Amino acid sequence: MSISIHDVTKENKEDILSLSVSESQTNFIETTEQCLDDAKEYPEFKPVGLYSNKELVGFAMYGYFPEEMKNGRVWLDRFLIDAKYQGIGYGKAMLTALIQKLVQEFSCQEIYLSLYEDNQSALRLYEKFGFQFNGESDINNEKVMVKII
Repeated sequence: MSISIHDVTKENKEDILSLSVSESQTNFIETTEQCLDDAKEYPEFKPVGLYSNKELVGFAMYGYFPEEMKNGRVWLDRFLIDAKYQGIGYGKAMLTALIQKLVQEFSCQEIYLSLYEDNQSALRLYEKFGFQFNGESDINNEKVMVKII
């Protein structure tokens, strides 16, 4: 499996917008359209497409927020695998690649994310990667998790 991560461009934007999670997950994450709107409003966010063998299978949005804490925080703010690609290992493969990219791009020692605690499949995945709750909640009352690199 050849994994690559690409910026959202006018060439792949329509494909990105066509991604969606399964019906049972729609309350846990924004649509890709909402994510791209957020990225326009907050330039710290970087939306990307997640590819396996040049086929788009998912989406993520991350960024560095210097105003948070004394050294800032790197956030993996959105992460989704399209419904038709779920359950076959893409989540693990893409999260591995994203963590490597964030560490390389930001030279960070910690990566933050937030999720609703009842999103059990995402919680299990993040815990496998060493993310742990830090006792904080974000503005949407999602629980904050952190991975120490």
